[in-house]
Amino acid sequence: MWYIVLSLIILILSFLREVKQYERGVVLTMGRYTGMRNPGWSVVIPIFQKMEKVDLRVKAVDVPDQKVITRDNVSATINAVIYYKVSDASKAVLAVENFQYAIMQLAQTTMRNIVGSADLDEVLAERDKLSTRIQEIVDRETEQWGIKVVNVELKDFSLPEDMERTIAKQAEAERERRAVIIKAEGEVTAAENMAKAARTLSSAPGALHLRTLQSLNDLSSDQSNTVVFATPIEVLRAVESVKDWLDISTLQKAQESQK
Repeated sequence: MWYIVLSLIILILSFLREVKQYERGVVLTMGRYTGMRNPGWSVVIPIFQKMEKVDLRVKAVDVPDQKVITRDNVSATINAVIYYKVSDASKAVLAVENFQYAIMQLAQTTMRNIVGSADLDEVLAERDKLSTRIQEIVDRETEQWGIKVVNVELKDFSLPEDMERTIAKQAEAERERRAVIIKAEGEVTAAENMAKAARTLSSAPGALHLRTLQSLNDLSSDQSNTVVFATPIEVLRAVESVKDWLDISTLQKAQESQK
């Protein structure tokens, strides 16, 4: 008697199927879709029924390297990673044979088309924009399969060595051009400030002499033995006027003594 009870228990347990919290069970009864099983234990009658579990978690899939040619005829290699999840388990089972493989093939084709329709500079500078376009296209196509594409990220974009050297030279030339422009702008600003300072000194009486004395004070702290000092023309003229006055005074005194 006990073995009959044990056999019944084993038979009942064989009917039970576990569906985890992150899964959904798609049940086919005699080959026809008859419903969805939520997380927990479910009864599935062998032979007559079959349940296929579908994982609803977000999956990250690497799209392998793809050879592409940009719109300006530059050959390159690019790969990506695509994040997706199943939004409708019944469609993922009934509408497509293998949705993982289908998504991979669709992502590869779309990535080649989008990158091939852009210039090299656009691919290098606007990678996020291209990723968004790929995501929108793949998500629109996979919606009928019950798949939601969460994100697409373009990872590596490899160029031939000769093209990398050309881009490096172009970037170096651009940096040199900017350096020359910045240096020229600095010289223009310095010249404007010097001209403004010169006008200020020339408009204020005695300002140039004060500036000269300040320069002498700065030179006094120098440890060098030789100091080259440029005398302003105003000082030289003042010395010449004093010399002329002394010469005239000496001449007048000599004339008076002769009288």
